Amino acid sequence: MSETEGYCSKTLMQSIVHELKLQTRIGLPLVVMNLLWFAAMEPICGQAFGAKNFKLLHKTLLMAVILLLLISIPISFLWLNVHKILIGFGQREDISFIAKRYLLFLLPDLPILSLLCPLKAYLSSQGVTRPIMYTTAAATSLHIPINIFLSRAKGIQGVAMAVWITDFFVAILLTGYVIFVERSKENKWKEGGWLDQCAQDWFTLVKLSGPCCLTVCLEWWCYEILVLLTGRLPNPVQSVSILIIVLNFDYLLYAVMLSLGTCVATRVSNELGANNPKGAYRAACTTLAMSVVSGCIGAMVMIGCRGVWGSLYTHHDQVILNGVKKMMLIMAVIEVINFPLVVCGEIVRGTAKPSLGMYANLGGFYLFALPLGATLAFKAKQGLQGFLIGFLVGISVCFSILLIFITRIDWEKEAGKAQILTCKTEEEEQTPQG
Repeated sequence: MSETEGYCSKTLMQSIVHELKLQTRIGLPLVVMNLLWFAAMEPICGQAFGAKNFKLLHKTLLMAVILLLLISIPISFLWLNVHKILIGFGQREDISFIAKRYLLFLLPDLPILSLLCPLKAYLSSQGVTRPIMYTTAAATSLHIPINIFLSRAKGIQGVAMAVWITDFFVAILLTGYVIFVERSKENKWKEGGWLDQCAQDWFTLVKLSGPCCLTVCLEWWCYEILVLLTGRLPNPVQSVSILIIVLNFDYLLYAVMLSLGTCVATRVSNELGANNPKGAYRAACTTLAMSVVSGCIGAMVMIGCRGVWGSLYTHHDQVILNGVKKMMLIMAVIEVINFPLVVCGEIVRGTAKPSLGMYANLGGFYLFALPLGATLAFKAKQGLQGFLIGFLVGISVCFSILLIFITRIDWEKEAGKAQILTCKTEEEEQTPQG
């Protein structure tokens, strides 16, 4: 190896180590945090922070709160009439009215979450995740005794009340933290912008948040449809039980996937906002490589736990235990692809192109995973194994689509778009950093 090649290799390694250090600071708290809530940051916030445009950050936070409050209105009407919907789908009346009673006492959580979710996105888009982790941990320790007390006193209504009381506690703590930090040191509060919204700002927010929401919904709805279709297999109780037990392990790994994804979305959007396309590219490549390694580790952990995971749910039903062992092998292969898939989705979100993730999920899950899975399960008589093989193919297609999108990204061009999105003018001379 020549001296020049050795120097280049050393420089590359230093860049990767530097990137890993930056992402570790963001990601480690998210691993714990994502076990308890689903977080997605708006790309506009990340790019605004990278560009040090605090006015845009401030007004986006307020717009997000107002937008969620407006969306809460139709959701509340849906909850108030949920018993009619459930009965219409064939659910028993007694269970339907219990669900309505639960959601009725959960209604206060809608306005609380309308504040809490934007606050979490506001902080995480700036790489500030530890306060969210600490407040969530404190709220969880408070939630357990409150839940026990209220459930004994009020039954199912008390369980619902405990949820919104806990969320309210977190919202108060995070609001206090944001106000305190914004007014201290750099005094970002003085930057203003809280009430500077215009029609274009609202259009941009809705344009970005809509595909972000649909990307997640399309994937989660697909898994819900999978559960419903599994209920139509022979021995539906055992099949659904096996699937739910396997998916519960997947949910634990998903917390790590989402943490990696949130890290890369934050880093990519921050670097693009700072007009540093090389930094954004480096962050994307580093995290994608990490996701492949993490996927392999997650798969090995799943394979290693398949002998004991089922016994945590049942000790006597040998059919379920054997089914869990078998299905976790297929699910382990899915995890190898699922990790980089989530990261790819967050990379395109960080570039303010969430619609790409939406189209990829639509094609991969609904044109391949579900049709192929249903064909293998019912026509080929493969049962639950057929569904999971169909999902493996669908997820592979989805990952391939996103990977093609990412390899075709012009990072210099995206950095320029980020300057426009964050109200930077082309006359501002910023030298991209390497």
